[in-house]
Amino acid sequence: MAVSMEQLLDDLVAETRVLQDLVAELDDAGMSTPTPAERWSIRDQLTHLAYFDETATLAAVDPDTFRVEAAALVARGDDFPDQVAADHAALTADEVRFWLAETRTTLVATFRGIEPKARLPWYGPDMSALSSVTARLMETWAHGQDVADALGERRVPTDRLRHIAHLGVQTAGFSFLLNGRAAPTSPVRVELEAPSGDRWEWGPEDAADRVTGTAHDFCLTVTQRRHVTDTALQVAGPVATEWISIAQTFAGTPGTGRAPGAVAAFSGGKP
Repeated sequence: MAVSMEQLLDDLVAETRVLQDLVAELDDAGMSTPTPAERWSIRDQLTHLAYFDETATLAAVDPDTFRVEAAALVARGDDFPDQVAADHAALTADEVRFWLAETRTTLVATFRGIEPKARLPWYGPDMSALSSVTARLMETWAHGQDVADALGERRVPTDRLRHIAHLGVQTAGFSFLLNGRAAPTSPVRVELEAPSGDRWEWGPEDAADRVTGTAHDFCLTVTQRRHVTDTALQVAGPVATEWISIAQTFAGTPGTGRAPGAVAAFSGGKP
C-alpha cells in the first residue's frame, strides 16, 4: 500500500480530532472513568498516548538519548506501560488534554520534515519513520476505542482504517515470534470491506488460509480491542486461525486482548 508521509500525518491529525472531541467536556471525575482495559481509566489511555508521542519524537530527533531512556523504561519491568499510567495518575482533565494536544502537535510537525524511510529506534526493532507514524495512528485509534467504549459512544469508521489494517497484515509474522512460535510459511489471504465500500486485499488469491469481513472488525481484532468471536470476521485454515488468535499490531509483551463478550459485559450489553 503506497502512502505518503503527508497523507499519513493528515490522517493522524484527523484521527486525533475524533479522540479529542470524545474527551473535550470531561471533568476530573470523567477522566477517571474505567475503560475495558483492566485497571486503566480514560486518563491512563490519554497519558499513554501523550507519553509515547514524546518518546517517538525523541527517537526521531535524538535517537541516542531515546535508546538510553528506553532501556531505563524497559528495565522497570514488563508492566512499564502500567507504570507510565501510574506516574501520571494525578493529572487533571485539563492537564491531560493539554499534554496530548502539545505532544501530538510537536510529533506531527517533527515528522513532516523527516525522510519516510529513515530508520528510527523503538522499544522493539527499529522501524521506518513512516511506520512510526502509522503506529501512532494505530495507537490513537485503538486507545480511542477504549475511550469510546468507556463513554458508550460509537465512532463512525473511516477509510483511515486502511493504515491499521495494513499494519495488522504486516505484523502477522511478528505476532507469531512475539508469542514464541515459528512464523508460518503458508500465506494468508485477507479480503476486507472498507467503510467506503471499497475492497482491500492482501495475499495470493489462491491461498488456502483466509480472513474475510469488514475492515472495522479486522482492525478491532488485530489491535486486540475485540475478541474475534465478537466480530463477523470469517477465518478459514489453521494458519489464519492461529494468527488471528494472537494478532497484535503493537510493540511490547504479548497482549491478552479481550475475552469473548468482555466489552459487551463492560458496557452493559452494548457491542
